[in-house]
Amino acid sequence: MLAPFLIMLREGMEAALIVGIIATYLQRTGRGAWMPAVWTGVLLAVALSLFVGAGLQVLQAGFPQKTQEAFEAAVALVAVGVLLGMVTWMRNSARSIRGALQGSVDAAFTRPQGAAWALVGAAFLAVAREGLESVFFLLAIFQQSPGLGAPLGALLGVALSVALGIAVYRGGVRLDLRQFFTWTGIFIVFVAAGLFSSALRSLHEAGLWNHLQQPLYDLTRVLPVSSVPGTILSGLLGYHDRPTVGEGLGWALVAFGGLWFFLRPAPAPRLRVQG
Repeated sequence: MLAPFLIMLREGMEAALIVGIIATYLQRTGRGAWMPAVWTGVLLAVALSLFVGAGLQVLQAGFPQKTQEAFEAAVALVAVGVLLGMVTWMRNSARSIRGALQGSVDAAFTRPQGAAWALVGAAFLAVAREGLESVFFLLAIFQQSPGLGAPLGALLGVALSVALGIAVYRGGVRLDLRQFFTWTGIFIVFVAAGLFSSALRSLHEAGLWNHLQQPLYDLTRVLPVSSVPGTILSGLLGYHDRPTVGEGLGWALVAFGGLWFFLRPAPAPRLRVQG
């Protein structure tokens, strides 16, 4: 439950931050009357995300067992790429996102007749990106964690992110967004490592990956994945009580490689030499 809660909290905060920047800029430039166009784009993006999620669920239900395992592995691998891409994008774009969005709004009003459609498009693309990312992550995590815990965690994360987004937009709450995105980014890297390990397990069950299948360790008696601590560690870090060598190596590769890439100092901007 905690993993989908934190992921959806972060995804929701990213979307709320983007919409908040657009809304604030419209208000400050005397264009507040155009906000319905922004909300139209947001609603269309949410509808698209729900449609894609439902379509993938229906598609998966019609597959035979081995094909379902392969499909689950594919979804998990896409989710790994999406999660790592999400933290990388925010790390690289945090400084320039405000200026880029404000530039998009200004560009929309250079063509008055198409301003509404341009604003719809800007809000739609911004929120659809977060929504489609969430679809693949949630599909992967729901496959690993059946029951109501994961969906409830995701809904709570979305609800809290909306509340915080409104509070930040109105100035009632000040958050250190840099710290927020840094710590949630570290957590997301570990979640991605767990999903990658589970993808290798699904590929093996589908008969598509049969390498490095020697047991790495066996903690089924000490810390079984069915126990409460094991379930928590499984949901947070992708823990398994009897992983294979390939699953362990895959987890370490994504976890430590992702942390190194995410936490390394950002390159300093190059200075242009005159003359």
